[in-house]
Amino acid sequence: MKPLFAALMLALTLPAMADTPSGVALESSAPHAFNVHDLVMMERVSDPQLSPDGQVAAYGLRSTDYAANKGVNALYVQDLQSSATQPIKLVAKGASSPRWSADGRSLYYLAQAGDTAQLWRIDFPAGKHGLNLSGASAPVQVSHGALDIDAYKLSPDGKSVLLSYAVFTDCNDLACTKERLDGRTKDKASGTLYSRLFVRHWDTWSDGRRSQLYIARFGADGSLPVEATLLSRGIDGDVPSKPFGDDSEFAFSPDGITVYFDARIAGNSEPWSTNFDVFKVSADGASAPQDLTASNKAWDAFPVPSPDDKTLYYLAMKTPAFEADRFAIMAMDLATGNTREVDPGWDRSAGGMQISADGKTLYVTADDEGQHPLFAVDVVSGKVDKLVDTGAVGAYVLANKRILLSRDDLKHPADLYTLGTDGGSLKQVTHFNTARLKNARMGDVQFFTFQGWHNETVQGYVVKPVDYKAGHKYPVAFIIHGGPQGAMNNDWSYRWNPQTYAGQGFAVVTINFHGSTGYGQAFTDSISGDWGGKPLDDLKLGWQAALDKYHFLDGNRACALGASYGGYMTYWIAGVWNQPWKCLVDHDGVFDARMMYYATDELWFEEHENGGTQFDAPENYEKFNPINHVKDWRVPMLVVHSGDDFRIPITQGLGAFTALQRQGIPSELLTFPDENHWVLKPQNSVLWHETVNAWLKKWTAEDGAAPTH
Repeated sequence: MKPLFAALMLALTLPAMADTPSGVALESSAPHAFNVHDLVMMERVSDPQLSPDGQVAAYGLRSTDYAANKGVNALYVQDLQSSATQPIKLVAKGASSPRWSADGRSLYYLAQAGDTAQLWRIDFPAGKHGLNLSGASAPVQVSHGALDIDAYKLSPDGKSVLLSYAVFTDCNDLACTKERLDGRTKDKASGTLYSRLFVRHWDTWSDGRRSQLYIARFGADGSLPVEATLLSRGIDGDVPSKPFGDDSEFAFSPDGITVYFDARIAGNSEPWSTNFDVFKVSADGASAPQDLTASNKAWDAFPVPSPDDKTLYYLAMKTPAFEADRFAIMAMDLATGNTREVDPGWDRSAGGMQISADGKTLYVTADDEGQHPLFAVDVVSGKVDKLVDTGAVGAYVLANKRILLSRDDLKHPADLYTLGTDGGSLKQVTHFNTARLKNARMGDVQFFTFQGWHNETVQGYVVKPVDYKAGHKYPVAFIIHGGPQGAMNNDWSYRWNPQTYAGQGFAVVTINFHGSTGYGQAFTDSISGDWGGKPLDDLKLGWQAALDKYHFLDGNRACALGASYGGYMTYWIAGVWNQPWKCLVDHDGVFDARMMYYATDELWFEEHENGGTQFDAPENYEKFNPINHVKDWRVPMLVVHSGDDFRIPITQGLGAFTALQRQGIPSELLTFPDENHWVLKPQNSVLWHETVNAWLKKWTAEDGAAPTH
């Protein structure tokens, strides 16, 4: 159930005292246990960008308008030369994707212009010691196309820009797509006829459009023409990919003459294929794109040209139709087409790749034993050095021997830090949630290891409840992560955050069972075809190891809960390991593996995990199918499922709730018709947490008394 890519938006600040419509205070200046109201109101920093001289940071900031039930995105800049300088808000709301011009004098970004997202620019005058940030010009609209710009990238010389538009590929211009969309809006008939999959993907029904890559040159006045030149001609696929692709999937060569991009040629096989390829095309659009990686039938993506334009680096998997294979770093000699793996001895899956100005070092992030560090990789030897070792490094950017990065951990939402490209000490440059972090008490975290399946080492962690007192015992939330090729790392989350349970008086235990990422590819691969086997062994052994090691855990007052694969496992243990649990919480889990195959959107996932299609290998789908053990269910369960979840459709949750109700098992169903596989809207998040917390407290209360927080 791991999404194709997950775009991470992380944290920032909040308004003073605000009340929800129900009268619940969203923020208190008094010290208090961390809670969901703290969580949803935290501001979130994202998309850090460095000016070419490395002196100024630009980034996005999301705050929460709780009354409007939405996030509000703003655009900020900040001088990095002095720790005393404060962030300057450039655009109050609706801005995203800040990018510096080649000369460092202007900042481009996306924002609404009427009913479409367009490209805008803000200029800065020169100051005594760099840019005069407080003297920024008024925003200037640069593009005036008929459609939304979904993603963009400026050329190295600043004279042109790559643009991604969602278009009908049989249209000759953008205006044609606009006219057709307008015509559909006016049509009173609401039916849509489909002839191939995807019919729907993630949370969106297909309307027949493809994201395609265009190029446009800036005019003398700095504006772009209404119509752009199509570069991805003949590509039956999306650039960038859906649903989470971004501008890391296309790039200019250093001289701006060539464009590289990745795409999956769709055809009729799109839902069961992960065969992305890297293409190159002339930036003038005069020729059709050339497939550079056709020989590899697995995933090739994220092109990064070397500064000397002799080598193309990219990430590649080796196993076709598998989204959780290891991403190796590949180097292609552009003169000969020969390729080599840069990091064959490094058993981690690289992501977020960038290259140093001298072309000698590649920078990547990767899961690594419960952390998500930043690494430097020598392009010749493949030697890997860890630059940031603890916590989770999110987005980052390089300029003038400086790295600007976002970092978070289990007790801190994301802030921005600087670091030299050769390492050194992290310097924190933003402090957006300082007041809330000071006033909201959190639980301490301890990682531990134990001997899991076949005596192999497995890692987990516990979070102590807020205001923990030695000698006391506490009820437990046993959280099972999703993916399944994922992990509960030392990172901050806005959905499954252990601190929200610790703040309610619960201890938290979580296990990175076989199948988790960051422990080597063999460990990750081991879950495929064995969803209810090795992972369940690890969960059982990990639970016992935690009870043996941490005597404050009350094993008689514990509930298990999880989402996606974690939801699958919750349904599975309801039938095969229900003895320890006072209650269960299942969010968007797989209840019937058989029907899941025919109802989900991304078939490659199901086919790889179960060793074939359901009609060719039905026995594989039945081996660990939770629906086959419903007669053994007996533990009270809260089922949560959303109407716009096309990864695991809502009928899975409805079926489970029916099974519970028909057997008279205490149960509740919480559904959100306007959410997808995740619950994202602020007020929905509060309702989710309050419902889950109430369920946990109801069934773990000791002598009728629930936890006091």
